[in-house]
Amino acid sequence: MKISDVLRNKGEGVVTIRPDDTVAHLLEVLDEHGIGALVVSVDGREVSGIVSERDVVRHLHREGASVVDGKVSAIMTTDVTTCGPDDDLEVLARTMTDRRIRHLPVTVDGVLHSIVSIGDVVKLRIDTLQSERDQLVGYIQQ
Repeated sequence: MKISDVLRNKGEGVVTIRPDDTVAHLLEVLDEHGIGALVVSVDGREVSGIVSERDVVRHLHREGASVVDGKVSAIMTTDVTTCGPDDDLEVLARTMTDRRIRHLPVTVDGVLHSIVSIGDVVKLRIDTLQSERDQLVGYIQQ
């Protein structure tokens, strides 16, 4: 299976935030969309970083409530692992597990295309296993 299989099921939309936006605005956008991470991008095409709820919590703990008034660029991860639509899903799942990464931007020719989460990967794997199970049960019952 490929990343494109995940995207076929979940869609290709991706929500971004600018590095100069405030953390307070970041929290609003996360809540509005019911998501756990945003790709940080100046233009919606280039990946400048990624920022998650986990980043906010860690910085709140270290620096206090003033983090909320600060810039996203102060808390974002800049060393971003990305993947492409043709990348192997098993390899991606292992990378996400080993590196404890929950969200990966999907790029095509260096341009932001989508994002996948570990939940998206797990959902596709469960759906695939269920489909295979149903086919086996149907075969046995014939």
